Amino acid sequence: MMSKKPKGMVLRQKLQRFMTRHREKVGSGIFRPHDFEITEIEVPVKNLDPLFHNYTIVQLTDIHLGQWITPYHLKGIIELVNEQDPDLVALTGDYVSYLLEGYEEDLTLCLKNLEPLDVSLAVLGNHDHWLGAEKIRNILKNSGVIDVSNQVYTLKREDASLHVAGLDSVMLNQHRLDEVMSKVPKSGPAILMVHEPDFADISSATGRFSLQLSGHSHGGQCTIPGWEDTIIRGPHFKKYPSGEYKVGEMTQYTSRGVGTNIFWFRINCPPEISIINLKSPGAME
Repeated sequence: MMSKKPKGMVLRQKLQRFMTRHREKVGSGIFRPHDFEITEIEVPVKNLDPLFHNYTIVQLTDIHLGQWITPYHLKGIIELVNEQDPDLVALTGDYVSYLLEGYEEDLTLCLKNLEPLDVSLAVLGNHDHWLGAEKIRNILKNSGVIDVSNQVYTLKREDASLHVAGLDSVMLNQHRLDEVMSKVPKSGPAILMVHEPDFADISSATGRFSLQLSGHSHGGQCTIPGWEDTIIRGPHFKKYPSGEYKVGEMTQYTSRGVGTNIFWFRINCPPEISIINLKSPGAME
């Protein structure tokens, strides 16, 4: 079922079509790898078995295919992701913006080319629901990506476990934390994927998650050089708009993502592919 679209959706669709035609006429849209910042962080995870020490998650979020990100861009982005040798790829929502028609095949083929050692996991964002959640879920399925929205996926290394939980869009009230909490096994560390970063206050309070991975904010998309604070903030990214935070005992990481929305540019806020290296305290002693 398609969620209620925001006001101005038709106008934004027209604008996206106009901008796409303009780009095709002027011949812009070249993929340049150096435009994308590879950000790497280390996250100690309590009770993480040493067998998972240095486990590498590459987070890719807010693709917004069909706006600034073209299928050609996305093909190059996927290659950059694969070059990081991920154990797991975490896709945290908003694969498209205001148009899905015409991009289904390209999105499927590009995501199908992801090459993690273990698995690619995904949750949905608000834009995905606006354009039809089931259509996006089918694209993920056909790409070999596992949708963990309101679900839990358990990774195994011999007898050791690492649980990756996912929540559906908080902004559209599709998340079901109570269901997820009932599905997370009692033993073994757990991390959470959810599109909207400010949910960290609630997920941290459960005491069950060591890490939350989110997107949604685009890092503000435009920032002032030399000004550390994020100027542009909106619903569900007012508190944790960009980068790494400590929320209680949990680490929150908000990736700037790779795409743009409404305005097809970034200022002092480069697109980001995030690498999260999990650290086992036992292996670091």
